[in-house]
Amino acid sequence: MRRRRLTHVALAALLSLGGLSAAGTIPAAAAGSAPSPSSIGSVASSSAASSSAASSRPASDGLVSAMQRDLGLTRRQAEARIAAERTAAALAPKVRRTAGEAYAGSWFDAGPGRLTVALTADASADTRRAIRAAGAEVRSAEHTARRLDAVKARLDRLSAPSGVSGWHVDPVANTVVVDVVRGDRADNDVRNFVSRARETGPVTVRTVSAAPRTFAAGTVGGDPYYTGNVRCSIGFSVYGGFVTAGHCGRPGAGVSGWDGSYIGTFQGSSFPDNDYAWVSVGSGWWTVPVVLGWGTVPDQLVRGSAVAPVGSSVCRSGSTTHWHCGTVLATNETVNYSQGAVHQLTKTSVCAEPGDSGGSFITGDQAQGVTSGGWGNCSSGGETWFQPINEILGRYGLTLHTYTG
Repeated sequence: MRRRRLTHVALAALLSLGGLSAAGTIPAAAAGSAPSPSSIGSVASSSAASSSAASSRPASDGLVSAMQRDLGLTRRQAEARIAAERTAAALAPKVRRTAGEAYAGSWFDAGPGRLTVALTADASADTRRAIRAAGAEVRSAEHTARRLDAVKARLDRLSAPSGVSGWHVDPVANTVVVDVVRGDRADNDVRNFVSRARETGPVTVRTVSAAPRTFAAGTVGGDPYYTGNVRCSIGFSVYGGFVTAGHCGRPGAGVSGWDGSYIGTFQGSSFPDNDYAWVSVGSGWWTVPVVLGWGTVPDQLVRGSAVAPVGSSVCRSGSTTHWHCGTVLATNETVNYSQGAVHQLTKTSVCAEPGDSGGSFITGDQAQGVTSGGWGNCSSGGETWFQPINEILGRYGLTLHTYTG
């Protein structure tokens, strides 16, 4: 669905809001885009007028509607959840400092709508009281987060066969979870990896349906762009360009927009090991702090990048499947793609398909990361991983373009 005229109207509306940079890109959504065999992209933002909600609002009406559709919530429940998740995200780093060595992980519990913090037995009564007083639930756990992180780090040094799809720390179960593809559980290499993994510490093996794959196929989040014969999606605007997935292009590769015009060049890219990249923009393209809604929902302004805890809701914009929502299932997961392992990804229950690679993951108005890959599709469901935005910004010394009105 091409929306060139609408995009230009939206750009004018955005510029009228003030505080936008002219050193970036402004592509429109893609229509009739060339197919990409294996990538997931995101979409550029167009109708900012519909996203001009007051800064006190945590999300646009469209994002709330998408959460209602994909998470089975009422409007009131969706709005309450967004507010509760924002509180939990702000609280998480504070209670971790309070817990100290007794910290065993934390997550957002959608039932009570609060952050839950796991503590080992050596946590003092004063520590437990302080965390409860701050507004979090407290749960007992056997293993510290430091120990579980060390176990995962040892697994990261192992070479995994293709039948092992990934591994991550599960704070709720208080263990390291190793995911094995159902049809490969009896494979000798898989069994050997699992045996070695269990020797490193508390490890639980889980069976999954399929192995993950990457989804490559203006700089508004979710808009399509092209490099060679690959279509991907824009993640988020930064000052001077945009961030996206590393598997979409290598340093020096040229990038064109939805209309075929030249946008800019890949300045940095890493894949595998990581899955992130950034593209500098020019030639009349602008950067805008917006994630595209594709006409399904109003476009969403980006106001920051506070990390959403496990259990939080999250939505994704991409140039193939547009808007979909789900929840954060795990953080700091190692995903074993056929091209090699990628570390520190966040797993979600959101679906995606080829062409969505690089696209935007956002919770409320807070940027979370860029789409890496997954399994399944948006007809039957699946899981998708993203590379956290703050890691990308830190790696390249970039500044996220946010709306401050």
